[in-house]
Order: sequence, then C-alpha cells, then structure tokens
Amino acid sequence: MLRILLFEKGGHMEEFMQCYEKIYPQLYRTAWFYMQNQQEAEDAVQDAVLSAYEKFYQLRDKEKFSAWMMQILVNRCRKRRKVWFRREEDIQELSPSQERELSEEMDFAMASAVKQVFWELKEEERMIVALSVFGGYTSQEIAGILNKNHSTIRSKYRRALQKMKERLEV
Repeated sequence: MLRILLFEKGGHMEEFMQCYEKIYPQLYRTAWFYMQNQQEAEDAVQDAVLSAYEKFYQLRDKEKFSAWMMQILVNRCRKRRKVWFRREEDIQELSPSQERELSEEMDFAMASAVKQVFWELKEEERMIVALSVFGGYTSQEIAGILNKNHSTIRSKYRRALQKMKERLEV
C-alpha cells in the first residue's frame, strides 16, 4: 500500500524506497517501543514515511537519510502520544501473544520491571535510551536526531541507565 501511495506522488520513489527499506526495521522497533501499541507504531511509521517522502527532494546528503528519517519519526511519535493519551484512559497492555513471545526470550518478571522503570524515566531520557538500545544509534547520531549537544546526550543516557539500575536494584 505504501509503495502505491509513493508511486502516485511520482518523483524520487525508487531512491527513497531503497533508503527506506534499509531502515524500516529500526523505524518500526523504535516506534513500537515508544508507542507500546502495534497499530499506533505502524501508523506513526507510515505518517513519518509519507512526510519524509514529500520532503525527500530537500535532503541534500542522502547519507544522512537514516538520522533525518528517525528525527521525523520521533516527532510523529511524540505528536501521536499526545493525542493518544487524551483519548485513552490507560496505556494498552501487551497482547497475550506478545507476552508469550517476550517470556520465551527472557524472564517476564524482569522484563516487566525493566518496562516499568523505563516508563518512569522522563520522556527525553526514554527517547535517548530507546534510540540507542532499539534503534542502534550512537550518541552522536542521537544528538543529531534530537538537535542536542553530543555530550549532553551521553550524559543523559548514562544518567538514565543509572536511574534504571538503581530502581531495579531496590
């Protein structure tokens, strides 16, 4: 469906699709972790992709596509979460099938504790940790995505991990 929508817009579709297909798994993992809902994550990725495609011609350095695309996704996720929390009473829990998959990979109790501690972090700390752990981005790349100083990102990342560690040890 996405390919059809992009084709209808014309332009740089093939070049865009090549760049996009390389990073889709990272985009989806980051969106899912941030949104904690499969449909919302898919919608956020689709919104980000459509927005990026419309402005793809403005990207001068195609080597920076990944960071540029991630920055667009982060902004879309933030916007969607604001809307989502206005209309939802509770954060949606993991589905039973997702819980089974997670428990097969690791001890579910620990995963739940880590998830709870993660969500206790400030929004910016959560985004930095998610981009690093799930997106595989370096602190330098995260600094570019979030428009922050590289050393600030490193410090916030270390502090966020330290907070999580301290809360998990209690």
